Amino acid sequence: MWCWLALACDEIGFQFPARTSVSVVMDVVQKEVTDIFIRTKALLQGHFVLRSGLHSGHFFQCAQMCQYMPEVERLGTLLTEKLRGLDFSTILAPAIGGLVIGQEVARQAKSRFIFSEKENNALVIRRGFTLQPGERVLVVEDVITQGGRVQECLDILQQMGAAAVGVAVLVDRSDGKVRFLVPIISLLEMSFPTYPADKVPPELAKLSVTKPGSWGLLANCWCYWDF
Repeated sequence: MWCWLALACDEIGFQFPARTSVSVVMDVVQKEVTDIFIRTKALLQGHFVLRSGLHSGHFFQCAQMCQYMPEVERLGTLLTEKLRGLDFSTILAPAIGGLVIGQEVARQAKSRFIFSEKENNALVIRRGFTLQPGERVLVVEDVITQGGRVQECLDILQQMGAAAVGVAVLVDRSDGKVRFLVPIISLLEMSFPTYPADKVPPELAKLSVTKPGSWGLLANCWCYWDF
C-alpha cells in the first residue's frame, strides 16, 4: 500500500528518486508532521552539501518551519508526547538546528534547556552552562543524517559526567543507519539518497551547489510544496 506521503507527493508532481526510502506509514501523527513540513515549505530540492559532507538532492530546511510558532508548538507537543516515560531534567540542543525545537520541548516538559555551539570547528558548552554528575539529559536535534552533531553532544555529556537518556529528533533521514548508545525518538523517518563528493550522479552534479544555511539558499533550490 502506498503511504500517505507518496500519494500526496504524486498529486503535486514530486518525484522520489529510485533509491528513496520513505519510512512513513499511514499514521495520523506522521501524516500531520508531514503536512506541517509541506505547508511551511521546509523540504527543499536542489543540490546540497550536508553537514556530513555528503551531497544530496533534498534538504530539510527546518528553519522555514520554525518561522511559525503554532507549528513549532504543535511539533513540540507531538515530540513531547513520544517522550513519556523518559526521565530527564535537562535538554541539550546543538546550535543552530536544535535550538528552536529543543527549547520548545524543554518548555513543554518544564525542564532546563542548554545548548552547545561551535568553537574551533567542534561543539562545546559555553556561556556558563554547567551539568551535575549524573544529571539526566535528553539531546534534541531537528534533523539527523549521519548523526555527527548529536554524537558530539553525547560525547560532551560523557566528558562532563552527565547521563544521556535519549535523542529526540523531528526527522531521522539516516535510513536506520544511525545508532547511538541511547534510544532515538523521531517524529518522521525519511531517507533520500546521499553521495560522496566523488560519486555525485550527473543529473545532480549539473546543478549549482548550495550549503544549507548559507545566503541565497532559496534562490538556488526548488520547493515542491508550492500550493
